[in-house]
Amino acid sequence: MKNAPLVAGVDSSTQSCKVQLRHAETGFLMGAGTAPHSPTYPPLSEQNPAEWWGAFTTAFRQALAAAGASPDQVSAISVAGQCHGLVPLDETNTIIRPAKLWNDTTSTPELMTLRERIGDENFVRSVGSLPTAAFTISKIAWLAEHEPANFQKLRRILLPHDYLTFRLTGRYVTDRSEASGTGYFDAAANRYLPEFLNRIADREWEDMLPKVLGPDEPAGQVSPEAMTELGLKGRILVGAGGGDQHAAALGLGVQSGDVVYSFGTSGVVSTVHPTPVYDLSGLVNGVADMTNAFMPLVCTLNAAKVTDTFARILGATRGEMAELALAAPATDGPSLAAFLDGERTPNRPAATGILAGITTATTREDIARAAFEGVVFGLYRGQQHLERSGVDVSGRVLAVGGGARSVAYTQLLSDITRRPVLVPTEDEATARGAAVQAAAIASQRKVAQVRDDWAPPAATVAEPRPGSREEAFAAYCRVADVAELDGKT
Repeated sequence: MKNAPLVAGVDSSTQSCKVQLRHAETGFLMGAGTAPHSPTYPPLSEQNPAEWWGAFTTAFRQALAAAGASPDQVSAISVAGQCHGLVPLDETNTIIRPAKLWNDTTSTPELMTLRERIGDENFVRSVGSLPTAAFTISKIAWLAEHEPANFQKLRRILLPHDYLTFRLTGRYVTDRSEASGTGYFDAAANRYLPEFLNRIADREWEDMLPKVLGPDEPAGQVSPEAMTELGLKGRILVGAGGGDQHAAALGLGVQSGDVVYSFGTSGVVSTVHPTPVYDLSGLVNGVADMTNAFMPLVCTLNAAKVTDTFARILGATRGEMAELALAAPATDGPSLAAFLDGERTPNRPAATGILAGITTATTREDIARAAFEGVVFGLYRGQQHLERSGVDVSGRVLAVGGGARSVAYTQLLSDITRRPVLVPTEDEATARGAAVQAAAIASQRKVAQVRDDWAPPAATVAEPRPGSREEAFAAYCRVADVAELDGKT
């Protein structure tokens, strides 16, 4: 495979930037690199977008070295990134202020004002989702309210992955998957909704927004300046990119009916669906995917960090936490509403965690299992919301993300779903999915075709154990409902 054409898939997440170089035809992984981003601490969660570019160039050069690639071997690049964040640029394309990220909930008051002005049902029927403070529209409203001088400087509104695409190509572009998470884009009609932004202020909004590209449409070519920073030569196409979860679905080869549980900083349960989904309860986000279809999902704010927190409290390593949880007796035990840093679904930014059902007989094992199930049950409740919205989730159950490496997460997920749980045999699904898009534009194929051609195998890692956790799940729901009331704003 020496000197074979390569494509690059980029995952610019909250924590780090990861780059994969893959064989443009077979998808074989040739090299990878990674570089960290500065940590954030919700409810105030901000990063400097210039730092993302620095991490990207570092990770990219690492991947080139790991692959032993020459500067002219890369034919295409695609960037996937953390969703929703606001990157504000002025008329000279200078970053006005640090980007407010998806897990920054300080814009909750502005969001609630927008919901009153626009109407919840109007939001859902127009954008497919009832926005939370994660959505970009709330962050624009926050900027207008709290930093009016910066708001007046605003000339371009980009999302995190858009910014890296801009630095690569000089073009202001985005894709359907990311635009559908802003709160001002109708993915079914493929059009922006400037009338929603006018509820913040009367501006020429459409001039500020990036062009929305289709999944098979190139964003442009890598500029000479970016080529120099990346150590590349030749003509290199850049894909439209997409959101991190949306790219992960490409990397996993997810088909309609498959249900994917992602255990990362946040938790996500999702699938792909051929038509738009409108959940008037606001619990399901009916966003677009990266293949001209849709990707209904439920996102929670608290996932793997919950069990990391309880590992610290219990004085256990991650491995020991998993052992403790799986050793818990079959009795129901305590329940944890895992809203440690507030919550996104349900939308309770002021909520805190509640551990209930403790007795003098409660053990470390019981507490450890409650911590894992607090995450798993929250996402399983999300699967039920998908089903109630008419979404097919009868296919495979896939577990991904860092938490999927834990035997406790996968086993307890299998126990509550009563289905086998599979884990893909390849890591870093988001970077892999971005590479799928890059390979498609390099070869002028459809993204969905490359997704299917490159679909990785998945291994069964857990089967349901005897007994039922339905009563434990019902107890969790009761505790979670109390936490929701406690966290109302």
